[in-house]
Amino acid sequence: MAHQWPTGVLLAPERRHALLGWARRHDAYVIEDDYDAEFRYDGEPVGALQGLAADRVVSIGTVSKSLAPALRIGWLLSPPALTAQVTELKRIADRGTPTLDQLALARLIESGRYDRHLRRMRTLYGSRCTALRAALAEHAPAVRLTGLAAGFHAVAHLPGGADEQKVIDAARARRVGLYGMSAWRTSRATDPPRLVLGFGDVTERGIAEGIAAVGAVLRGSPDG
Repeated sequence: MAHQWPTGVLLAPERRHALLGWARRHDAYVIEDDYDAEFRYDGEPVGALQGLAADRVVSIGTVSKSLAPALRIGWLLSPPALTAQVTELKRIADRGTPTLDQLALARLIESGRYDRHLRRMRTLYGSRCTALRAALAEHAPAVRLTGLAAGFHAVAHLPGGADEQKVIDAARARRVGLYGMSAWRTSRATDPPRLVLGFGDVTERGIAEGIAAVGAVLRGSPDG
């Protein structure tokens, strides 16, 4: 809820309470996957929705993004009313959760090494985020960025009149992968034209070189 996909916006306090009120009125549950809550660059992590209503929020998490994709460990904080049913479904569906991996992760957490890893990676991703800001400011200053407070991606707002798909195609012709916001809209609308820019797995140098290569494309220049 602290950095929603794909817009990157923070769910405002009044929206949080409205959502929980809806869940209570309809005897429903909210599933919260706050996968990048630890990677916030403008201050302390935002509290999870589960902390406001443990009886109405199912909070899920994983270390796939924060530690290693190969470590297939996730968790679920279940409301008490659902715990027995969730436990039984887990038993039926999968009785093979690796014990050694769980013990290794527990040791990392208990020793403080996991926290140190998160602090180190937060600094690294923050530097990549800054590199993206700087590259766009230099090569395509008219492109506005939002959703940079946390996580591993940002939303680029292209100038009015830009053709989202043409920008994507022109960038890929220059060996730079860009992804349009339209892919995540239920209507698949390409207006307003926006891009989802991931920077989690790209070095600062790669970010700078990639944006430089497509700067004219992002500006809507005829030679782009």
